[in-house]
Amino acid sequence: MTKKIIFINSHPIQYFAPMYKYMNEQGVNTEAWYCSDESIKGGFDKEFGVKITWDIPLLNGYSYQFFKNYSWKPSISKGFFGLINLGLIKQLFSEPKAVIIVHGWNYFTHFMVLMLGKLKGHTICLRNDMPLSHEHYKKGWKQKVKKIGLKYILFPRIDNFLYIGSQNRLFYESYSVKENRLVSCPYAVDNDRFKAQFKAIKPNISIIKTKLGIPASDKIIIFSGKYIDKKRPLDLLHAFNSLNSPNCWLIMVGEGDLRISMERYIEKHQLKQVILTGFVNQSKIAEYYAIGDLFVMCSSLGENWGLSVNEAMNFNTPLLLSDLTGCSEDLVIQGENGYTFKTKDVIELKKKMEEILIKNSLTLRTTSEEIVDNYSFLRITNNLKNLL
Repeated sequence: MTKKIIFINSHPIQYFAPMYKYMNEQGVNTEAWYCSDESIKGGFDKEFGVKITWDIPLLNGYSYQFFKNYSWKPSISKGFFGLINLGLIKQLFSEPKAVIIVHGWNYFTHFMVLMLGKLKGHTICLRNDMPLSHEHYKKGWKQKVKKIGLKYILFPRIDNFLYIGSQNRLFYESYSVKENRLVSCPYAVDNDRFKAQFKAIKPNISIIKTKLGIPASDKIIIFSGKYIDKKRPLDLLHAFNSLNSPNCWLIMVGEGDLRISMERYIEKHQLKQVILTGFVNQSKIAEYYAIGDLFVMCSSLGENWGLSVNEAMNFNTPLLLSDLTGCSEDLVIQGENGYTFKTKDVIELKKKMEEILIKNSLTLRTTSEEIVDNYSFLRITNNLKNLL
């Protein structure tokens, strides 16, 4: 009997659930164990600042189980002890041998699965998204304790480390993880769905732009993310103001605590060609990606990857990413499909926007669409098959 793959997740995630469905369609018996149903019930998202219920199916096409949370402060947003799923840990020991893939170690449940899973003979895999470039900025005794705990207590109990990109691989290598325990398992979105949406929307791009009050020949910069400090949306507003191009627009798809500050800046500088959309759900976001001429992510520490970059690339959009955006080394080929810039450097951000939108400096020898094809559910599935 072929082993099955079991993913341990805090909750159903809009990026991961379609992958589980795809893997089953490819003949890989894939299941998910969830510690919380918060994303299914919907509710207030602390960072978006609004109530959210995702409008794509999160439980279709694969087997799943939800486990009771015994935490005294039950929530995915309450830190390490926010998820204590004793039934999940107990089931590890009655489950036939399987490949167990745990997303991170930041909850009690996840940590205990990583610590105990091998005792039952399971193949234990860690899929964490930590980039080495961010580790250099972390100091203090907590960081020292973390390094000792990972290297000498947690990592020896793990069979395989599933790295999502080059910086994540470097993170594992910094802990002396050997190459034969490293498996490429890149972060990916549902490329097929986004490409199909683009194909359907493409004939209507001028209509969408007209509805937004944007002339057909004008160029559009797209930002997609929460309006929070980590995403640094005000950097983009400052750079766009400096760009001062009458033929360029900025659409900022998202919501969050910084909206008031952003609105004040827009009003103060009379930026008529900036649109703040508010929260846009998965079924509608394609309309914004489809009309974009440039996708910008200017995030700082904490942006371990940036999956909205993958989304935009399915619309063949050029990229401009901060160097601390976790995926920047993997998804940008300098001068071809985009550029990177020094995080927080608004002047460089503005210059690179000018290079792309006004000077048309990109060669496009390799396009965003060609690159993102290598970050797919198919590649993940093929690599994980080797663990069965």
